Amino acid sequence: MPKNYDAILMIGYGAPERIEDIRPFLQNVAKGRPIPPDRLEEVAHHYELFGGKSPLNEYTYKQAKGLQNKLAKGGKDIPVYVGMRNWHPFIPDTIKEMSGKGYKNVVGMIMAAHQSDASWERYQRDVEEALTELGVEMEFDYSPPLFDHPLFIEDSADRVQDCLDEIPPEEYESTMILFTAHSIPTPMAEASPYVEQLTTTAKLIAEKLDYDNWRLVYQSRSGRPTDPWLEPDVCDIIHEIAKEGIKNVIAQPIGFICDHIEVLFDIGVEAQEASEEAGINLLRAKTVNDDPKFIEAMADVVEKMMG
Repeated sequence: MPKNYDAILMIGYGAPERIEDIRPFLQNVAKGRPIPPDRLEEVAHHYELFGGKSPLNEYTYKQAKGLQNKLAKGGKDIPVYVGMRNWHPFIPDTIKEMSGKGYKNVVGMIMAAHQSDASWERYQRDVEEALTELGVEMEFDYSPPLFDHPLFIEDSADRVQDCLDEIPPEEYESTMILFTAHSIPTPMAEASPYVEQLTTTAKLIAEKLDYDNWRLVYQSRSGRPTDPWLEPDVCDIIHEIAKEGIKNVIAQPIGFICDHIEVLFDIGVEAQEASEEAGINLLRAKTVNDDPKFIEAMADVVEKMMG
């Protein structure tokens, strides 16, 4: 049923902007979660390698501006705000600002294409907690995830094709696409459609490319080593497929809708090192970032909600 929405809140993970932000940011990330301190320190060094600045915030704001402009061109003049889970602007601060401007009926857009407690429900709980703590009356309806949206698939396939274009066609048989996503604890995965949605995304991209030599793998594991998390790990698979005669790997982080440190480090550094060790040529396919097709996909789901 179409509703008279008056604002959009894009809800993201958040990221540090400078070196001194890194550890306070990671403390927010780790709050209430069993992440070993040495793992957090390890991640802090990943951020330090890139000067403490992740591209996530910048891309999220570009996505927000792109969405607002696209909707305006379609005759829907609606403001788009950004609220982050782990860094400024925090979700409660943005909701307070929106409430002060009188917004009541909001489209919540969670900046993840695949649903699990970590990527979806946790953000919804944060919104509910913020509304309760602030004593704000604001209705939120959430836009659906974009994991199988034709324009998200098309955009992702375009980015893989950019890499395929760099590989001689005679080497396609020895080229594998590795679609990567953030690993999560196995019990959490089993209680959600996460793996099913990721598999759907990967299959649809491969079909779009008419390319059947691919695998779904995981990256960025952060829990206790004794806890079961989704596998296989991208670096392990790179070593494995090298023994099977694969010469080129295209890694595309389909579980991320914009670049940030887990893409830049885990694929751009760790997987790159694993590839060099294994004697494989690695190409990293871009995430969708603020590409026009992805912006159009975002606008499409909002327009359908608005009617």
